Amino acid sequence: MLYLILGIITTAFAVVGVAVWAYGISRMVRVLGVGRPVEAARKADFGRRITNTLIETVGHTRMLKWRWIGIAHWFIMVSFPALVFTVAEAHGEVWDPHFHLPLIHDWTVYGLFIEVIATLSLVGIVGLTIYRQLRGPRVLGRRSKFANSRHWTAYYVEAYIIALLVAIFVIRGVKVALGEFPFPVWATPVSHAFGAVLPASEPLLASVAAFKLVISWLFFIAIGVFLTMGVAWHRFTAPVNIYFKRNADGSAALGPAKQMLDKDGEPLDFEEADPDEDPFGVGKIEDFTWKGLLDFTTCTECGRCQSQCPAWNTGKPLSPKKLVMDLREHAYAKAPYLMQGITEETPDVHEDVLALLSRPLVGTEEENGVIHPDVLWSCTNCGACVEQCPVDIEHIDHILDMRRYQVMIESSFPSEANTLLKNLENKGNPWGMSESKRMDWISEVDFEVPVVEDKLPEGTEYLFWVGCAGALEDRAKKTTKAVAELLHIAGVKYAVLGGMEMCTGDSARRLGMEFVFQMLAQQNIETLNEVGATKIVVTCPHCFNTLGNEYPALGGNYEVVHHTKLLAQLVKEGRLAPIERVDKNVTYHDPCFLGRHNKVYEPPRELITGVPGVTKAEMPRNRERSFCCGAGGARMWMEERIGKRINVERVEEALATKPDLIATGCPFCQVMVSDAVNEKKSKQEAPESVEVMDVAQLLLQSAKKGGEQAKETV
Repeated sequence: MLYLILGIITTAFAVVGVAVWAYGISRMVRVLGVGRPVEAARKADFGRRITNTLIETVGHTRMLKWRWIGIAHWFIMVSFPALVFTVAEAHGEVWDPHFHLPLIHDWTVYGLFIEVIATLSLVGIVGLTIYRQLRGPRVLGRRSKFANSRHWTAYYVEAYIIALLVAIFVIRGVKVALGEFPFPVWATPVSHAFGAVLPASEPLLASVAAFKLVISWLFFIAIGVFLTMGVAWHRFTAPVNIYFKRNADGSAALGPAKQMLDKDGEPLDFEEADPDEDPFGVGKIEDFTWKGLLDFTTCTECGRCQSQCPAWNTGKPLSPKKLVMDLREHAYAKAPYLMQGITEETPDVHEDVLALLSRPLVGTEEENGVIHPDVLWSCTNCGACVEQCPVDIEHIDHILDMRRYQVMIESSFPSEANTLLKNLENKGNPWGMSESKRMDWISEVDFEVPVVEDKLPEGTEYLFWVGCAGALEDRAKKTTKAVAELLHIAGVKYAVLGGMEMCTGDSARRLGMEFVFQMLAQQNIETLNEVGATKIVVTCPHCFNTLGNEYPALGGNYEVVHHTKLLAQLVKEGRLAPIERVDKNVTYHDPCFLGRHNKVYEPPRELITGVPGVTKAEMPRNRERSFCCGAGGARMWMEERIGKRINVERVEEALATKPDLIATGCPFCQVMVSDAVNEKKSKQEAPESVEVMDVAQLLLQSAKKGGEQAKETV
């Protein structure tokens, strides 16, 4: 009778569990369908996409960036499909404790496989549970990556996995006690250890098998009901989310900003766009693409993005994790009404429903906004969140889409940025200076700098794109002159555009003003194509990223190289020879748009270590985990009023290495780091001798004489 009751109960749970889970999937698909179409590219390249999906999931490439956590999670992930065999066996054991799977029930390889996976999964989940307790917000407060997570869902999933794995060993242990366990001790030591202390009880075996099945199907019922339980759903949605990521080659959605799409998912043409039909950014949750909604659904609340975010780490309200979670909750609350065709205009709508439907996506507490403006405008576009996310959520794309709506439709953005936009529109540079000022730096050098008049001079190897900062900002001008002199010493034939050069539009685009970006981009592309530019060298990573990654979509295809990479190549070729000693302790700050966005990490370091006398010390946060200077995402032009200044946080880390020189490869970084160093000096918290300069300036100190000697030898 006991076995009959257990069999009926577990079969009923299985039927209900499968039905509720399947219904949950159908509801989720319908919610995702509320979003707009994605660009066609996300549906192309099946081979590369499926290969990358397998590499990221089975290979756990992103999870393993956090080594032991990644290893533990891998075994837990593998256990989910691997232990299906034990669930199938349990459905027989509740009816008959002597039941066993056909064919493989006494195969030692099978017994060893289950033993290893279950043991290491149990160790892994217990370790992760303890880690959550030791590193949780109750201990670390805001510094915990689990801050802002919904803890009950994580505890439920952890408890379920632990209970399931323990049940597996109890069942196997009882079989050992009954003398019906066919596997040797050497292959299944944990199971035999359980068997040594458990009674030889058939009712116990059937009861534990029933318990195992009930908690398993309850798990499927729970997630079928709670569609926003990302910590559970990600095991199903993550592979799909990874497959449809923006870049088919598997790289993170960094580099180029996401293109604006029309209502059909095609790139938006401003000359033909209709604001009443085509979404200018995202103003409502349904303006996101279905892939955006899938991003929100897939969030595991692990907090890696939050732990790396410079805004969150300096006391600002932006948590990439919480932003995604808030959007997810709003999407799943609003979508059911949208699917029924209920809108704000529908008559006789209940007040609570009307409040939900009319809730602004971006707004203050008084406005009942889903995302606070301070959250939206705290982002520096540094890319740390996207780089770290194990399920490939594209945080920056979503932030940028919301900014676009706020700027182009609502005209709601930080007041300082208004000056930036006016200067870009009227003068073609953020400072609002006349185009003639772009050539002032040339008069400050004692060698010839060729300026393009109509076409690049014959034999020109590179067009030197100076950039707004490089031409107009005093500290960046020193980098420009250093690079120009190094190219001159190396005998590289180059030319500059002078007054014909305009801002690439990076700050306008990252602010959300796509119209101004495209206006500037089209003018620059026209100029570059007219002069015959094919190879371009730049000193600014923002220009480097925009020219190389974003202009191709608008018809500007060029080979773009950052100056650190070109200079490193010239040193390797012997065209530059750093031979003068520079006895300094140097630490290098990775610019976000050079490092994370474009994976240029080694050339600047090669230049630094190649200078005789230099001692290089790395900051704890370097390369892909480098900490932002605070200037990206158009933050260069906005005041930082909340929390600690990001550049101060970064400089404190740099000063801890006891440097004589903080080197970088970006004019924005140079300005931000210099400002923070000067602030520290004024408070007597940094030695007066500490300098901040571009890698090119350091190289010039050593290579000036060496280059002249190399030229004489040739």
